[in-house]
Amino acid sequence: MVSDKTKGILCILSAAFCFALMNLFIKLSGDIPTLQKAFFRNVVAVLVSFILLRREHISLNCAKGNWSTVIGRAIWGTVGIFCNFYAIDHLNISDASMLNKLSPFFAILFSYIILKERAKPYQLACVGVALAGTCFILKPSGAGLISMPALIGMISGIAAGLAYTLLRKATEKGVPKAFIIFFFSSFSCLASIPYCIINYTPMSAVQLVFLLLTGLAATGGQFSITAAYSFAPARELSVYDYTQVIFAGILGFCFLAEIPDYLSILGYFTIIAAAVFMFIKGNRQPA
Repeated sequence: MVSDKTKGILCILSAAFCFALMNLFIKLSGDIPTLQKAFFRNVVAVLVSFILLRREHISLNCAKGNWSTVIGRAIWGTVGIFCNFYAIDHLNISDASMLNKLSPFFAILFSYIILKERAKPYQLACVGVALAGTCFILKPSGAGLISMPALIGMISGIAAGLAYTLLRKATEKGVPKAFIIFFFSSFSCLASIPYCIINYTPMSAVQLVFLLLTGLAATGGQFSITAAYSFAPARELSVYDYTQVIFAGILGFCFLAEIPDYLSILGYFTIIAAAVFMFIKGNRQPA
């Protein structure tokens, strides 16, 4: 008999692989505007989540008091996607993945602000270590300048951390996860449509296939991670999400001949070490 924790780990590993595939497909889709790529990533999620909503007879609405949280999650989730896609287009996919994976650390800070959950000293220390590791990926120059794509990648992690905090608040209020995914994906699609209309770039059949695969991989990742946290709490699973960086590194090397430099690798180890420490320390705390 497979335990719920094992099921959760398998689901989060599946999510990590799906999101690494998503990053690869984004890169392989070629020279297409970031928001046009984001539209295709979200339109597939809209269709899949709508089908699930209809199948499970879930209303396309939520309680009046929950709308601000659901809309806030959609806004910051959209900012996170746009920034992440831009970073993927301009960085190694492993660098972009790592910067996006700063989200759990920022979620600690936002949980204190929004959910009034007091951060423990070791958690704040881990946030500081993770931010120090980020500097190795950002690579500030002697003049104090920072790579703009890397900075935008970091913003994607900040936005995702805020979006996940609002997601938690919404689910605690009883908003169905499938509805949150549907609303968020629909909002992101609508947000990208004006730009796509004005700056639409014609695509080849191969590019279209890669963009549809991007959407399928992202949808698989979204539902896998949702399933994971239904089997076990985040404190038991979150560290396994960092396998996305490993998957992204392998895929980037095999299909794109990408090799991260030594500073990026040092940054990966620093951030993952902080995540592992926080994971181990958190699991030793009383439930």
